[in-house]
Amino acid sequence: MKQKQYYLYITVSRKEGTLYVGTTNNLLKRIYEHKNNLIDGFTKKYNVHKLVYYEETNDIQNAIQREKQIKKWKREWKMNLIKKFNPNWKDLYYDLVG
Repeated sequence: MKQKQYYLYITVSRKEGTLYVGTTNNLLKRIYEHKNNLIDGFTKKYNVHKLVYYEETNDIQNAIQREKQIKKWKREWKMNLIKKFNPNWKDLYYDLVG
C-alpha cells in the first residue's frame, strides 16, 4: 500500500513578492486551484499563484508543524529558504505537471 504524501508549499505573486505558506495532500491539485482562482481568500485576492518551494512528507503532523514554523519566520528567512531551493524563482508547478 502506497503511503499518503503531504506537502508544505510556498507560493508567491512574483519574484520576492507576496508570499503564501500552506499545506496539502495533493500539491498539483492545490496549485491548480490557486492558479485558477478556484478558492476564495488570500491567494486569489493577492494573485499569489507561483509555486516556488515545497517539502514532502508522509506525516500530516510534520507538514502542519512545518507550516506553522515557517509562518512565524521573518520574511527574510523565508526568502532565503526559497533562494536556496529555487535560486531563479522558477514556477515549479510546470516541472511537476510535465
